[in-house]
Amino acid sequence: MSSNAPAIVLTGDRPTGPLHLGHYIGSLKSRLELQDTHKQFILLADTQAMTDNVGRHQRVTENVLEVALDYLAVGIDPEKSTIFIQSQIPELYELSMVLLNLVTVSRLERNPTIKEEIRLRNFERDIPAGFLTYPVSQAADITAFKATLVPVGNDQLPMIEQTNELVRKFNSVVGKDILVECKELLSATSRLPGIDGKAKMSKSLGNSIALGATAAEIKKAVNAMYTDPNHLKVEDPGQVDGNVVFSFLDAFDDDKAAVEELKAHYRRGGLGDSVVKRRLEAQLQAMIEPIRTRREAYAQDKGEVLAMLKRGTERARAVAAKTLSEVNASMGLNYFD
Repeated sequence: MSSNAPAIVLTGDRPTGPLHLGHYIGSLKSRLELQDTHKQFILLADTQAMTDNVGRHQRVTENVLEVALDYLAVGIDPEKSTIFIQSQIPELYELSMVLLNLVTVSRLERNPTIKEEIRLRNFERDIPAGFLTYPVSQAADITAFKATLVPVGNDQLPMIEQTNELVRKFNSVVGKDILVECKELLSATSRLPGIDGKAKMSKSLGNSIALGATAAEIKKAVNAMYTDPNHLKVEDPGQVDGNVVFSFLDAFDDDKAAVEELKAHYRRGGLGDSVVKRRLEAQLQAMIEPIRTRREAYAQDKGEVLAMLKRGTERARAVAAKTLSEVNASMGLNYFD
C-alpha cells in the first residue's frame, strides 16, 4: 500500500436490533469523521450474529435493513463508506477456513473476550463451534480488506491481538507478507450506561434509547433514568458519579462549562433531579429529531436501501476476492491459473 494512500478502516455491527445512543456515541459519531479522511468499510455482521442466535435467525436477517437505516439516518454516506453484508461475501468464509488451521482450540478458549461472553451466555462447555471461532471470522473480515485501523472498545483488544497473531503466523507459513497487521482505534468516549444505571446500554435489557425513538419515548426514558437514590430532597447534596443523567450530559451536551456548573450545584445541594433531566431531555430531543426524520424518509423506499447495500457488497466483495486470490496463490491453491 502506498504511503500516500488513506488508512483503511474496518468496522461494523451485529444486526440484532436497531441501533441506540450507546452505538452513536461509541462508534457512529467517529465513523462520520473517519469517512472523510479514511477508506472505510462498514460491515453488517449477520454471519457473526448467527453464532449465538440459533433458531432466532429472523431476528438477525430482519434487522440488517434496520441497522442500515440507522447508518443512513446519522449521516453515513454510502459513497464515502462502503456498507456491506457479511454473509453475502463467500470469500470471507474461505479466508476464515484458511485462518482456522493456524489457531488451536486452547488459544481460542484463552481469549478473555470469548471467556467473558461464554460466561454471560451460560454456555459452559456447550459452546457452539461457530461462536468459539468467531474471533477467526473477525480476523478474516479485517484481513480481507487489509484494514490497518479497527475501531474497538477496550474489551475488544484481545480480538486485535489474535488477528495480528494470525497475520504473523500466515505470513510466516507462506514466507511472504500477504496479510497486513492492524491497530486498534480506541473510542474517546467511555461506554454509555443504560438508563437504569446497572449495565451498558442494550436493547435486549430494555435500558436503551433507540436512534429512531419518538419524542414521547425519549421523555419517558429520561424521566426513568437512574440518578442518586439518596438525593431525596432538593436541598440535599447529590452524588454525580454513577448518576446516569450526568453521564449522558457529559456525552451529549456541548456546553461543558454549564454541565460542570450543574454538577457543582448538585453536589452542594439545592438542585432537583427534574431540572437536570429537563436539560438532558432538551439536548436529546434536539439531537434525535433530525435523525428520526431522516430515518423515516429512508424507510419510505426500502428497495433503494437494499440496492445501496447490494452496490456496497459488490464493491467489498471485489476487494475481498483480490485478497483471497493472493492468499490462495501464496499457498499454491491456484491450480487452474
